[in-house]
Amino acid sequence: MPTTAPTAHALADVTASDSTLRRFLHGLPGVDAVGLEARAASLGTRSIKTTAKAYAIDLAISMVDLTTLEGADTPGKVRALGAKAVHPDPTDRTSPATAAVCVYPDMVATAKEAVAGSGVKVASVATAFPAGRAALDVKLADVRDAVAAGADEIDMVIDRGAFLAGKYLKVYDEIVAVKEACGSSARLKVIFETGELSTYDNIRRASWLGMLAGADFIKTSTGKVAVNATPANTLLMLEAVRDFRAQTGVQIGVKPAGGIRTSKDAIKFLVLVNETAGADWLDNHWFRFGASSLLNDLLMQRQKLATGRYSGPDYVTVD
Repeated sequence: MPTTAPTAHALADVTASDSTLRRFLHGLPGVDAVGLEARAASLGTRSIKTTAKAYAIDLAISMVDLTTLEGADTPGKVRALGAKAVHPDPTDRTSPATAAVCVYPDMVATAKEAVAGSGVKVASVATAFPAGRAALDVKLADVRDAVAAGADEIDMVIDRGAFLAGKYLKVYDEIVAVKEACGSSARLKVIFETGELSTYDNIRRASWLGMLAGADFIKTSTGKVAVNATPANTLLMLEAVRDFRAQTGVQIGVKPAGGIRTSKDAIKFLVLVNETAGADWLDNHWFRFGASSLLNDLLMQRQKLATGRYSGPDYVTVD
């Protein structure tokens, strides 16, 4: 189910006005929901053998954005999470580190200290996460504070109300402004909250809108609503980044977030990546899992492959 797009030269023109942007987004092919879900389900049945499974588990660990986004977050909790990101399994230093720790802006400095010298990135949600309902100057101040504190990555939420009302240029302009606020030091992940976009057609449109506006990653969800990352919506976004690169030469990352809790689920998503976007995306620079409990299951499965048995419930820390 490939998407189509105009040439790279014409892409610069589609954002010139609200009418040209609307024409482009509504000119994208409609999504065959039955076909999309059937393909996602089919890819999820692929059998992964032991050696490949061990590789996939380590790859998945390296792609985790270890996340805590609670009102009760404390500096101690964030420091502990940072330590876990650097050494996910303290008893086995061969375990890869996670890709990043994701926290609220006020915890960025603490997280940065916790992972210093490790290569683990610090990501921060911003722009009035998770609802995105705030004035633009407030959102930009949120971003600038996080970047000033040392954030390597910013996870922003789009204004879903504006998007669903068809105010595409407003959403586009906000993403562009946030990207500018990130400067040259922070990569931008744009969260759509796919569970609130209602249709696959809207998810396809949001994907192209985010990429046109300069997103470094497109991300499914905040993890704060009932429907988050699914194989089908992630497959649709992978198709979008694949086709965007084919048209423009620009590679964009994808981050499914929320609801991915087991190694089996993570491996299914890696199969989606390989079979849809290709091996170029099988790297944590281009694919991430937004998760908290997922890492624990990955570590337990990793230890099972190494020893032939599962450890007790206290083998991994409870986040």
